[in-house]
Amino acid sequence: MTTQTDLIATLQALAQGHTTLREVLDHCLAQAQSPSCNLVFMRLNSADLQREQDPSHGPYGPLGGLPFSAKDLFDVQGEVTTAGSLVLQNKLPAAQDSPAVANMRAAGGRLMGRTNMVEFAFSGVGVNPHYGTPAAWDAVSGRLAGQALSGDTPDFQPLVPGGSSSGAAVSVATGAAFIGLGSDTGGSIRIPAALNGIVGFKNTARLVSTQGAVPLSTTMDTVCAMTRSVRDAILAHEILAQRKVPRFQQDLSAYRLAIPTSLMLDELSAPVQQAWQRSIETLARAGAKLTEITLPELNDLAGLLATGGFSAAESYAWHRHLLAQGAAQYDPRVAQRIERGAQMKAFEYLDLQRGRLQWIARMQQAMSGYDALLSPTLPITAPTIASMAPGVERDAAFFQANAQLLRNTSVVNTLDGCALSLPCHLAGELPVGLMVWHAAMRDDAVLNVSLTIEQHLKNTA
Repeated sequence: MTTQTDLIATLQALAQGHTTLREVLDHCLAQAQSPSCNLVFMRLNSADLQREQDPSHGPYGPLGGLPFSAKDLFDVQGEVTTAGSLVLQNKLPAAQDSPAVANMRAAGGRLMGRTNMVEFAFSGVGVNPHYGTPAAWDAVSGRLAGQALSGDTPDFQPLVPGGSSSGAAVSVATGAAFIGLGSDTGGSIRIPAALNGIVGFKNTARLVSTQGAVPLSTTMDTVCAMTRSVRDAILAHEILAQRKVPRFQQDLSAYRLAIPTSLMLDELSAPVQQAWQRSIETLARAGAKLTEITLPELNDLAGLLATGGFSAAESYAWHRHLLAQGAAQYDPRVAQRIERGAQMKAFEYLDLQRGRLQWIARMQQAMSGYDALLSPTLPITAPTIASMAPGVERDAAFFQANAQLLRNTSVVNTLDGCALSLPCHLAGELPVGLMVWHAAMRDDAVLNVSLTIEQHLKNTA
C-alpha cells in the first residue's frame, strides 16, 4: 500500500541490474536531506553513505548495503547516545555498537543516522521540546499526513508522527531509510507506524537483546523495527533476532482470527472506524474466518496498572540521580511521568509482577483457539503538532491524546506478546493502522497472517 519501493523489491532491482547501489543511496540521502525529513535526524552519516565500499570487504549481506536508521537511544560506536535528551549530551561516546546496530551492520546495512525521538522514550505522541518534532509523513499518499485532505492550503497543520520512535518512522515513510530501528515499550513502534502509513512489528521482547539501549522499562522494553512492507519486517526481525521465520503461505481462510470487542473498539474516531470497517469487510469477502469475542480480561487492565505500571517505577530507578542533579533539563511532561514511579511501594511493584503473570495466563487461555487477533492499532488519528506543543495550557490535551494513542498497543506489551501494525487506509485519507497480535512466542503466526492480510488490503487500495 506504500508509494515507496520496499527493501526486498529494491534488492531484486539491484540484482537484475535495473538500478545501482549508488543510485539508491543517493536517492535515500536526498530524501534524508529534504524538507520531508526536517527534524528527523539528530545526526546524519552523509559521508558514510557517499563512501564507496572497500572491495576487500567482500559482498554485502542480506541488506545489500541499503540504509537503515537508528533511534537515538541505541549505542553507536564513537557517538554519544542522548535518548532525545539534554541530560545525556555530555556523556562519553559509546565504546561499541549496541547488538541491534551491530546485527544490522553485519547484515550489510548502512547506518543513515540517528533519529529524533521522544525524550527517554516516555510518550506515544512524538513531541520533543529540545530538538523539535518532525511532521508525520503518510507513505500511502506520499506526502505529509493529512495534507491530501486539505491540499496545499496555507493553513495546513502538520500532524504529530507518534512516539516514541518518531524520527525512525518518518525516515522510513519518506524513503530515507528502508528499516527504522526503534523500541516499543507501550506502542513506540506501532504508534508511529500507524500514523505514518508504514509497517511496525513488535516481536516478543525476549527475542532481541536490549543491551546498549537506554532503558525505559526493563520489564516491557522491546527492540524492533519499522519497514515499508510485512516482508521487509520479516527480514528485519530475522536480522535482529538472529532467527529464521518459516513461511506458512496459507490462504486467509486457513486462519482463525478473533476480533476482541472489549476496550479495543471503544470510542473510535470516524476515520479509524471507516478504515477499520472497510478492512474487516475486505478480509471477510476474501474468506477470513472472523469471530468476535468479548475478551473481558481487557477490562481488568486499568485496575492492574492503577499504581503506575512498570514504566514509571523502573524508569525512576534509572533516572533518580539524573533528576536530582538536573531535573530542569528534562521535558516537564516526561519528568512528571518518571517521578510518579517514586510513589510506588515495594509491595505494589511485587503485586504488579504477580498480577501481570496471572493476567497473562488468563489471556493466553482465552486466545488459545485463534491464530491471531485483529484490532485497530490506535483508536484515533494523529493530532496536530501545534495542539501538542509544550505549554501548561495544553498539558491536559497532551496527556489525553497520549493515553488514547497507547490504549490498544500497550495491551500487547502487558501481555508480553507480539504484534504488527500495517496501514489500512486509502491514499488521501488520514493514516490508520490495523494491528495483528497474539501472545508471547507467536511471532511467526502473526507475521504470516500479516503477510496475507497485507496482500488483500493492497488489492483494495
